[in-house]
Amino acid sequence: MTAPKAVRPPTAGGPPIFLWLLGAVAAFLALFFVITFVLRLMPDPIGPRADLFAEGARVTVQLTVVSGLIGLVIGMIAGIQKTSENAWVRAPANFFIWLVRGTPLLVQILFVYNALPGVLAAIGINLQLNEFWSAVIALSLNVGAYNAEVIRAGILAIPRGQSEAARSLGLSGAQTMTTVVLPQALRIVVPPLVNNIVALLKDSSLASSIALLELTLAGSRVSSESFQPIPVLTTVAVVYLALTTVLTLFTDQLERRTKIASR
Repeated sequence: MTAPKAVRPPTAGGPPIFLWLLGAVAAFLALFFVITFVLRLMPDPIGPRADLFAEGARVTVQLTVVSGLIGLVIGMIAGIQKTSENAWVRAPANFFIWLVRGTPLLVQILFVYNALPGVLAAIGINLQLNEFWSAVIALSLNVGAYNAEVIRAGILAIPRGQSEAARSLGLSGAQTMTTVVLPQALRIVVPPLVNNIVALLKDSSLASSIALLELTLAGSRVSSESFQPIPVLTTVAVVYLALTTVLTLFTDQLERRTKIASR
């Protein structure tokens, strides 16, 4: 029987996690400053509307961070449910993942914004959602479904002897999952989870369909006003590239830290 693998604290092999988070926040704040400064130096139609592009980029990052965190929690819950031996526990997670992965994200965003309040009102729940939180709900559910499959695969990759040894030491099923299996599984699945976050940043552009002023809608408005789509769309693409580059830089560091900590 294999003994449970020791899990090192998050600070092993690198600076504390809060320093990593602080560095990421500082990098994005600096990036917003640079984006605004550079865009203001550009000729019309970009320069006079530089603040609009910067505001759109800020909303895009907010959508990504909030939806990504909620989606990680949803993915963990659904992923753990999918590994349950109880069919009644697996069924809701299977249905949720089947429904979300089988429908377009654009339709999900439109449904949450236009139809969900009406559906909830029919059962006595009065909930008003603005554009931002409608997009957050749809994006969180979408990325959560994909995260669930990733986390499920990570859990199944942990040798069964790990959980058997933990149970033999007196740990409950929940304790075994949260203290032995899940920490190891999350380290295994960091790369695909990171890919999902980067994809989420780009998928957030679909929130423009409900008139949320993120980066894509900001570019669309400038393009409609100026009738100059080439410089506007080029600027939008470059800003997205800058955002994904900084995000990938810090997520790659997180991936390296988790690899070092698991040795």
